[in-house]
Amino acid sequence: MFLELKDIVKQKYIVTKKFFTDKHRDVFTKAYRFTRAKSARALGYYPYYLNIQETEGTEVQINGQKAIMLGSNNYLGLTHHPEVIEASIQALKKYGSGLTGSRLLNGNIYLHERLEEKLAAFVGKEKALVFSNGFCVNLGVISTITDEKDAVISDEMNHASIVDGTKFSKSPVYVYPHNSMAQLENKLKSISISMGRLIVSDGVFSMEGDIVKLPEMVSLAGKYGARIMIDDAHSIGVLGPNGNGTAAHFDLTDKVDLIMGTFSKSLAGIGGFIAGEEPVIDYLKHHVRTIIFTAGLPPSNAAGVLKALEIIIREPERRKRLWDNANYMKRELSLLGFNIGNSSTPVIPIIIGEDMKTFSVWRDLLEAGVYTNPVITPAVPPDRSLLRTSYMATHTREQLDFCLEQFLKVGKKQRVIRPN
Repeated sequence: MFLELKDIVKQKYIVTKKFFTDKHRDVFTKAYRFTRAKSARALGYYPYYLNIQETEGTEVQINGQKAIMLGSNNYLGLTHHPEVIEASIQALKKYGSGLTGSRLLNGNIYLHERLEEKLAAFVGKEKALVFSNGFCVNLGVISTITDEKDAVISDEMNHASIVDGTKFSKSPVYVYPHNSMAQLENKLKSISISMGRLIVSDGVFSMEGDIVKLPEMVSLAGKYGARIMIDDAHSIGVLGPNGNGTAAHFDLTDKVDLIMGTFSKSLAGIGGFIAGEEPVIDYLKHHVRTIIFTAGLPPSNAAGVLKALEIIIREPERRKRLWDNANYMKRELSLLGFNIGNSSTPVIPIIIGEDMKTFSVWRDLLEAGVYTNPVITPAVPPDRSLLRTSYMATHTREQLDFCLEQFLKVGKKQRVIRPN
């Protein structure tokens, strides 16, 4: 099947190439030669862009079949909260569906500034700045706050938005092995004392589910005169005494210089923010291209996030249920014999190793009614392909037990369970 599909693509390329002379390179060549996705679709192993027809948060419907959702970042289950929905509706009626301009010029409204005030107070910083897209926070902030006189030091497992932010920066980039504070220190030592230093790391790593070693990082930052930026995309609503993130979790808020977060996880929307000292945020507000040259966050989204933030503060029991569910699944999956790595959060990987084996386990689980996310290289290191599972406060024990039954059946069938 793989060869047949490649032949078809090759034939299409040959037909198309007749419009060009041999000395001209066609920019579409790479597209015509890309057959991996087509092959996976033909063989029934394509796990991406699935058409979800219905969802109520913990369950989805795909092709008429229901599945328990273990692939969402909806940690506190707020995407369907009636207050979040109602706040969004009221803002939609008052402000309309969109702002059609950048915040710099004509797309800045009261809801944006109110949200910034609430977020800054929530994470313990002077000011915050709201973006329309979470990816664009890291992309814009890292590339703007650093220049050729600075160095960026980044964990190898950081999110792609951090990686791309460092690429757009004019700074030299130093990447250290995952969560290795010894190697982080080696990188810091190697950088000229005349250069500024920005250490950037995820708070919770989105694939492995482990937490940055922030106390050690803070100590090294102080020793080598570095600033720290923490990506709290998967930490907001999850870590900290009030769900207020990684720095609060370690009681080190005053030692972390920039706190980034997204709205697309616990805050039940889309967008993101950066928080820090007032002069730094004001500088970013007037220089970051990914906020200056894009439309403001839609009013309905801003209102929904404001309400979600209010609920997070008001209902700490949601976070308790989230951790009860996560700890239950971590314990039970380990007892069944699955390799779940070093997860210490509601993100629990099931490490399989081989790409095709991972896709095969994913397919069997989906057919059994369990939705997971298969993750292969380059998102994870070679031979560490995994199923990413994540849990919500709103999952019932019955749903989780059903999933465990299916994990056991599929795990035995696919021989991915370690003997106890």
